Amino acid sequence: MEHTGAPALELRDVVKTFRAQGGEEAHAVSGLDLTVRRGEVMALLGPNGAGKTTTLDMVLGLTTPTSGSISVFGAPPRHAVREGRVSAVLQTGGLLRDLTVRETVRIIASTFDTHRDIDEVLDSAGLSALSRRMVSKCSGGEQQRLRFALALLPDPDLLVLDEPTAGMDVAARREFWATMHAEADRGRTIVFATHYLEEADAFAGRIVMMAGGRVVADGPTAEIRARASGRLVSAEVPAQFRDEAQAVLASTPGVADISWAGTRIEVRTTDSDSVARILLLRLGAHDLDIVSGSLETAFLALTQKATA
Repeated sequence: MEHTGAPALELRDVVKTFRAQGGEEAHAVSGLDLTVRRGEVMALLGPNGAGKTTTLDMVLGLTTPTSGSISVFGAPPRHAVREGRVSAVLQTGGLLRDLTVRETVRIIASTFDTHRDIDEVLDSAGLSALSRRMVSKCSGGEQQRLRFALALLPDPDLLVLDEPTAGMDVAARREFWATMHAEADRGRTIVFATHYLEEADAFAGRIVMMAGGRVVADGPTAEIRARASGRLVSAEVPAQFRDEAQAVLASTPGVADISWAGTRIEVRTTDSDSVARILLLRLGAHDLDIVSGSLETAFLALTQKATA
């Protein structure tokens, strides 16, 4: 039975261990706490072995935690999957090569008590023009879109995507995410793991970074960038204030680096507000610009620090 007002996804102190060679226990997930609100779009990032796929497998009920608890809309994961509230787009598996695209969707649709219209699903996944093509003749990206179409059949409240654009070229990835934007606009909760940092940057409202089976960062994209690499503040400084700017900012807390290009100063800092006030109010600077660090820089800094 669903708990009224329960979040889409809730993990509490989740641990998952496997038996490694030699009989030793290996921790894939170590004390994971995570809550995903309804309607949220969350990206799960982390290096290989971070625990992303294991976490998603537990959310889908494909495996169970060694300890801790997981609920999906207030119910056990397998119950939510059986009710059609959760669907997944995984990297591999599940397709019969000797069927057409439409036959595949029609057969899977027959396994649900109720399902979305087949033509509507094919259109949503961008497969209407390919509906008569044999699965064996579909490219890797087209097969991934077919998996997405199958995931849409029960009209799920939560979509779980594990590397959803694997095997797609740049154009196909762009089309896929345009479709996902439309699904998110319909109010679906979307959780996806990806190695493409630009996808997380462009699509997710929230980013969770994992390393060593734990969450090492959790927040909006700009916040994640700032935590690891700070912000870059640049401005035009009047020539007569150059020496003063160098001296004052070098002793300002949070400043990591100062560089110059002519009269333009660039300051890397974790406190961009303080630096901006000094530049504008004390030093008469103009043409101020503040830019967050790259998500890639944040990703490397946070995950490497966690596994060091």
